[in-house]
Amino acid sequence: MPNRPTEKPWRAVAAMTGIAGLFIVLGHDGRRVLQLLALLLPLLAWLAWPLRNPAVRGLRRIAVWLWVMVFALDGAARAYLLDAYQAAPDGALVLGAVANSNVRETSEYLSMHWRTVALWCAASIVGGACVWRLARHGRREPQRPSRGAIVLLTLTLLVCAAAYASKPWRRLHPLAFWTNWAQSIQTLRASWADEERERQAALARARVAAPSITRDGPSTVVLVITDSINRDNMALYGYRRATTPRLVAHQAQQGDRMLVLRNAWSADASTLPALRNMFGFGRPESADTQHLLALARAAGYKVWWMSNHDDIAIEQQHARLADVVDFVNRTPGRASASLDGELLDCVQEALEDPAERKFIVVHLLGAHPHYSLRFPTGHNPFDDQVDAVEAGLIEEGRSAWVRRFRHEYDAALLYHDFVVSETLQLTRTVGNSGANRAWMYLSDHGQEVGHGTDRAGHSPSTESGYRIPAVVWRNDQPLPMAKEIMQRPFRADWVGWTVADLLNIRWDGQQPGRNVLAPDYRWEPPALPLKVRSFTE
Repeated sequence: MPNRPTEKPWRAVAAMTGIAGLFIVLGHDGRRVLQLLALLLPLLAWLAWPLRNPAVRGLRRIAVWLWVMVFALDGAARAYLLDAYQAAPDGALVLGAVANSNVRETSEYLSMHWRTVALWCAASIVGGACVWRLARHGRREPQRPSRGAIVLLTLTLLVCAAAYASKPWRRLHPLAFWTNWAQSIQTLRASWADEERERQAALARARVAAPSITRDGPSTVVLVITDSINRDNMALYGYRRATTPRLVAHQAQQGDRMLVLRNAWSADASTLPALRNMFGFGRPESADTQHLLALARAAGYKVWWMSNHDDIAIEQQHARLADVVDFVNRTPGRASASLDGELLDCVQEALEDPAERKFIVVHLLGAHPHYSLRFPTGHNPFDDQVDAVEAGLIEEGRSAWVRRFRHEYDAALLYHDFVVSETLQLTRTVGNSGANRAWMYLSDHGQEVGHGTDRAGHSPSTESGYRIPAVVWRNDQPLPMAKEIMQRPFRADWVGWTVADLLNIRWDGQQPGRNVLAPDYRWEPPALPLKVRSFTE
């Protein structure tokens, strides 16, 4: 006869509680750990109930295994997000990213972070195998329990009943939480599907504000917004690799007409909130807030939005406020292989347009992960040499895969330098030669690529996630305070005030103290989820 498993239901319950509890502890903190354990225990208690029918025992084993694994996988998913992004699954960062993703982008993300995902999957598989073996140790034959066992079981069931009676506790149950989470994603996507009413409201508020242009004559302003660029990797900011030779040459030629803001910071570590803050003047949730594009149109500018992002949210919230919208990337996903250089023809066409006043927004993919897709194949001069940067990374103990990502990131910045410098060159030379011309470039947020920790990607918990470049050029005479302005701290969520100055727009409610070019500029540090050593290094 085959060996029958020994009846050890309480030991099995304790062991499975320990396995699930390990995952729960990794994904939750404080009292939530105890709350999840209370939600976990009821079905495990079923193992103490005698079942003689083999088929029913098989169903019990499957049910208990599935039950435990739901809690374990919940903890694993939360632990991954905490480790990678210091974010909860129902936080704005994660909800926005998931709602804004698709199959292609998800596959690109996994191809970059597969090592970490594989570790968590391996841990879950090992845990699942252990739980499966333990789940067979349910009671088969009736046995009179001891008084202590009866008391323990009664207390456990009372606690569990109280847990399920409490609505806040029930919401934490993985089945309930992830069902609601999926619904939140669908609701968020639905809210993006049609933002026409919000756009019309923004245009109406702009007309009520009655913006006026304070400078006569034609005017052209180009705003270049890029993605995931950390200024620490730009030679323009002193990086030891020649990642921005063209921008460095522009600076040498233009002198104080080209202001490189040395201490620029994003107020957000991800794209969607960053853009909302940029175009909403740092207060997008305010009832009377203005949208930069709506103001420009109300003042008389013809507005373009051209993008290498294939992004529903950005298109609905911002791009459709422009007169002309051009998305050159036809492949879904921010991580598509479409190169930013595809936008240069669009920029030139807009600059050649006969409109007297033009405001052109250029939205680049920049160095958004996957880094290897951000530059032409075979154009990575940093992947086969041990230079000072590579030696420094080795000395700091950075892993080989993070060092490889740094090489790809720097190659992406080298190509990015070509695209950005071309937009500046086109702004300087194409179109009405007598027009007032201005150009501004900045990134939505930074990127961690082995700067402060051994990882690569978005980083809301380190300074690298917020350290961005910001550059302003104008064809006027250099400002008398140019040297001082370049050393001022700058925050990206205030960029609307600076661009409004470049557009020479004035309206009621304007706050010139937030314009980094203004003589009376008044700096206020942004509220970041980490302590910054200094905003003026």
